[in-house]
Amino acid sequence: MTIYDTIVIGGGPAGLTAALYAIRKEMSTVLISPDIGGQMLLTNEIENYPGFESILGFDLSDKMESHVRKYPVSFEMASVEKLKRLPDGHFSVELDDGKQIIGKTVIVTAGKRNRTLNIDGESRLTGRGVSYCATCDGPFYKNKVTAVVGGGDSAIQAAIEMASISKQVYLLVRSKIRASEILVSRLNKLPNIKVMLGYSPVKIIGEDKVVGIDIRNNLTEEESSISLDGIFIEAGGIPNNGYLPESVTTNKSGEIISDKYGVTNISGLFAAGDVTDRKDKQVVIAAGEGAAAALAAHDYLLRH
Repeated sequence: MTIYDTIVIGGGPAGLTAALYAIRKEMSTVLISPDIGGQMLLTNEIENYPGFESILGFDLSDKMESHVRKYPVSFEMASVEKLKRLPDGHFSVELDDGKQIIGKTVIVTAGKRNRTLNIDGESRLTGRGVSYCATCDGPFYKNKVTAVVGGGDSAIQAAIEMASISKQVYLLVRSKIRASEILVSRLNKLPNIKVMLGYSPVKIIGEDKVVGIDIRNNLTEEESSISLDGIFIEAGGIPNNGYLPESVTTNKSGEIISDKYGVTNISGLFAAGDVTDRKDKQVVIAAGEGAAAALAAHDYLLRH
């Protein structure tokens, strides 16, 4: 069985950059992910990645992948079921297709998955008016009424994007807007976005498709309804880390705690990108962290 110098778990910007830096350090490298691109694939325009004034998320992902594939990086298009430390200090990664991958180091860059609201109607109407990707499904709601749930960067970006498609957009924010200033400035200039601060979704209404949403004023607890055609849920993400050993240190949100080099509390295990406890979740930050983690893994191999 091949024993890789490093196993990269995740195919987003952190994982692709980690694989690139590892292979250029002549480390035998395998990248494991069910898809390539991560959250970039769910982002329409990226305007803050150096070198590109504006680029579609899909296009940036494609460029990164093409760059990595110029090198002898092995790709395993699968999901990780279990990660464990072996008695000899190596790591074993078990995949959902039954394969087992062995590596001397592991770099976890698996990102996050969409957080659901867990309210009545959400699961039943997913794909029939409930969406977690404005970039993917937004065009279906041309000249219709939509709502975006959330107050972070992704929610504000989704609301701005939908404002160019829908005739009316409701932005439901539970507490306060936590997005960057430039996005908030753009939001405030769009007349067809109605920002509703202090409101939480209670129930999504509809039989075969979404026709409305029940909401609650968090201050008065008064409930009301909004008639609409589609809802985009941008309520944050949940780290993809269910396969990690219990000994890995995480915060209360399940994010892996690591230092600025991606070093975790487990010797030989590194982490980068949105799966970590870094405050800001940005493509450029994830890429930088992926590079740092790969260099740290290389340094680890030199010392061991």
